[in-house]
Amino acid sequence: MSQNQTPVVLVVEDQPTNILLARTALERAGYSVMEAIDADDARRQLEQQTPAIILMDIGLPGEDGLSLTRDLKSRPELVDVPIIAVTAHAMEIDRERAIAAGCTDILLKPYSPRELVEFVAAQMRRPTRCA
Repeated sequence: MSQNQTPVVLVVEDQPTNILLARTALERAGYSVMEAIDADDARRQLEQQTPAIILMDIGLPGEDGLSLTRDLKSRPELVDVPIIAVTAHAMEIDRERAIAAGCTDILLKPYSPRELVEFVAAQMRRPTRCA
């Protein structure tokens, strides 16, 4: 991505209020936002564009976010895209499951708009995976 391109964030979230919060906060911070409400919708979105980062709700209807993460991380074009697990479950086992599935980190709900933007910015500064 060149320096003048707007970073794209894919928000995979089934709750409209959470989507609105994420979209509003991220767009105000200068990000472009794609939305998906479930695993199938996320796959369709990813056929159109590869985001700089994915915020993955773990508790999606149907196929859960960790299963979707495992699938996405098996794709060569997405292996370097950070996927952040977003969940209200704060136990260490939840973090371990997310990391084992291929998530880069975990963001706990509820979060403030400022926390979200700061978290995404920090993730964007992390070095990418080496081949």
